[in-house]
Amino acid sequence: MRYPHIIGCLMALALPAVMLLGCSSPQGIAVNERQAVVMEATLLNAGILADNPSLITVSGRMQATSVLSNTQNMPVTVHYRFYWYGKQGLEILPVEQPRSVTVAAHSDIQVHSENDHPEAQRVRLYLYPE
Repeated sequence: MRYPHIIGCLMALALPAVMLLGCSSPQGIAVNERQAVVMEATLLNAGILADNPSLITVSGRMQATSVLSNTQNMPVTVHYRFYWYGKQGLEILPVEQPRSVTVAAHSDIQVHSENDHPEAQRVRLYLYPE
């Protein structure tokens, strides 16, 4: 007969802890800043390096810019797409169409994207080979 009393006491102790966990949860989805550039390994093997995108506001639009560098003796074609995220970490739709650029041997090229969505605050650059 003591068991219902013990279970009731345990539940009474656990309830505040569960409620505190709910209070400490972050608003929105966290966007990992270290994953601002996602690149397929074959591009790394081909000698392509990419800077994290820098963000500026131009005429009320967010603009992301990244520099791609080719460290090898041959040109490399890179396909890329920027993904935009709002302040709560949710992806902003519609997603941009993929684009391509050829980075000449031992040179740099700048890629960019613009977004006029009022909540656009973060961006991720995805790079992949042909």
